[in-house]
Amino acid sequence: MTQNSLREISEDADYGITLSDSTRLSTRLWKPVDAADKPVPAILEFLPYRKRDGTTARDALTHPYFAQRGYACARVDMRGNGDSYGLMEDEYSQQELDDAVEVIQYLAAQPWCNGSVGMMGISWGGFNSLQVAAMTPPELKAIITLCTTVDRYADDIHYKGGCLLNENLGWGATMWSYSSRAPDPALRKNWREMWLDRLENEPFLPTTWLRHQSRDEYWKHGSVCEDFGAIKAKVLVVGGWGDGYKNTASNIVENIEGSKGIMGPWVHKYPHFAVPEPRIGFLQEALRWWDKWLKGIETGVEDDPDLRLYQMDGVRPQTWYTERAGRWIAQTPERAGQQGRPLVEYFLNNDGLQDQRGPLDVNVSSPQDCGADSGEYCAIWLGPEMPGDQRRDDALSATWDSDALSADMQITGAPKITLTLSSDRPTAQIAVRLNHIHPDGASTRITYGVLNLCHRDGHEVSDLLPVNEAVTAALKLDQCAYTVPAGHRLRISISNSYWPLLWPSPQATSLNIQEGNLEIPLVNEVAGHIVSFPPPEAADPWQTETIREGRNSRRQETDLNTGIVHLHIVDDFGKVSDVEHGLINGSIAREHWQIHPNDPLSARGTCHWSDEIERDDIKLRTEASCEMWSDSDHFYLTAKIEAFENEHSIYKRDVSDKILRNGI
Repeated sequence: MTQNSLREISEDADYGITLSDSTRLSTRLWKPVDAADKPVPAILEFLPYRKRDGTTARDALTHPYFAQRGYACARVDMRGNGDSYGLMEDEYSQQELDDAVEVIQYLAAQPWCNGSVGMMGISWGGFNSLQVAAMTPPELKAIITLCTTVDRYADDIHYKGGCLLNENLGWGATMWSYSSRAPDPALRKNWREMWLDRLENEPFLPTTWLRHQSRDEYWKHGSVCEDFGAIKAKVLVVGGWGDGYKNTASNIVENIEGSKGIMGPWVHKYPHFAVPEPRIGFLQEALRWWDKWLKGIETGVEDDPDLRLYQMDGVRPQTWYTERAGRWIAQTPERAGQQGRPLVEYFLNNDGLQDQRGPLDVNVSSPQDCGADSGEYCAIWLGPEMPGDQRRDDALSATWDSDALSADMQITGAPKITLTLSSDRPTAQIAVRLNHIHPDGASTRITYGVLNLCHRDGHEVSDLLPVNEAVTAALKLDQCAYTVPAGHRLRISISNSYWPLLWPSPQATSLNIQEGNLEIPLVNEVAGHIVSFPPPEAADPWQTETIREGRNSRRQETDLNTGIVHLHIVDDFGKVSDVEHGLINGSIAREHWQIHPNDPLSARGTCHWSDEIERDDIKLRTEASCEMWSDSDHFYLTAKIEAFENEHSIYKRDVSDKILRNGI
């Protein structure tokens, strides 16, 4: 469709969709003005992140673009969030998914819709796109899912390798803040009643998530890997090597027939405005997907390579990149019954990383602050969140170096390491990093994996370690696409702590590693296929007036009196006024993590969000905070929320919980 043939569109900022239980969901709806005469497919994005002042910037770039090209785009606030009525229970609850199915059926039945619906989203919206697709509503023909997972336990923000991620508290604090904010007073006469109802009923979700420390039925719900075959809609999956969700594209393409995947160098953002560059024309790619599966137009998407990956050049370590050098490739996915991709095998010996097995007897006893250069689990806020130079963490770990490479090594896929080891404690964890060692010694993390050794035989049952007896443990590191130049080296680094990414084991441990082998998958490029994307396009950006500029900071310090190591994170998202309708909003998020290198029980995390909404003479603010610590047997959590109207406190609530540790 040429620029001259773009359709004129209308926008309804508060279009109501009323569910069967009479709950009204607020929708921002864009559609062609002539859709009643020329019906169009609908595209749904279903989120808790507040369309009025939360995802507004990215919504403005994305949904009008599709609407101008013949789609009705519905950006819906989930129940209990933004300007929608009702209360939210949890992430990905059955209520949430049932609501989404109702919305899809509603959209398909409208006279301006041709009966076909697509669903899309990044992170939460990508998760529920997959989960709703697994419910097989017949109107849902295709989805585009970005930065998501197929396994809610193994690969989300709660647990990784059976280890507790500190992001469980961090993101729980984010939702404690987001879902307790008021609706826009201009849209709801009873906004104050709605707000107080939310404040009283909003769950503090980290306590819910922490009560499920193994992969039980709670996590299996919404994990589409339980039955990939249930998904009949056509799936385009997109992700980034700078994101926390690196494994989903390959998992989906290998298991869902007809699906396609794209992996770029990006963090947790849509690829038409993501960093690091190069960005791509994601909206054009999405339009090809929608046109084929929602309109029946032949766009060639079926002939695209199954996986299009950005093979990144090996670079020096930095906590932030504005761009990454590399090249786009077409990669053949691994599927059951097919010949495996090429790989190189190394063995961990006393003399380093070798191509032949040799004697190995190495102890690992890392201080509790090892992992200070791990970066954020999920880089999203555009501060210094990437893993930095690994030399300090390497020095606190056991390491094995290869000889200098005789040729470039193009690593593409998920490296696997198998270890024989023993522990002097019944609970222990390991973090394994594959690093790129530069000639001057700088260490860039290529990929990593972690494992709770009590989960060495699976995540459904926690099995304490036999003390000082050898066991075998295998783990896959995260997927990657990274080229190590000739003359440089590889390093395997193993630690038994990885703070502040992971909550520590209850006791300091010493591991003895007796055998180890590493399998590194190499590029399996589709010969002769050139991958290219058009430059990014987008609709007009959100128009705002800046009241306070945003900023991001991350500061580490050691108290020389106490020996406690601190990490202070401040993400000030600024404060802006919407030029069109005048709503003012601003937020500041703060996290503080501390630990003593010799004491795992000194670990403590605190989070605090401040949120402001202003409309005419109404000024609303919430202060949402939480804290977590542990002893050898229990986790302890406290949380507090306080709401202010024109600087007068109108609501307070405190939450506390004590949760038994289960092999973590």
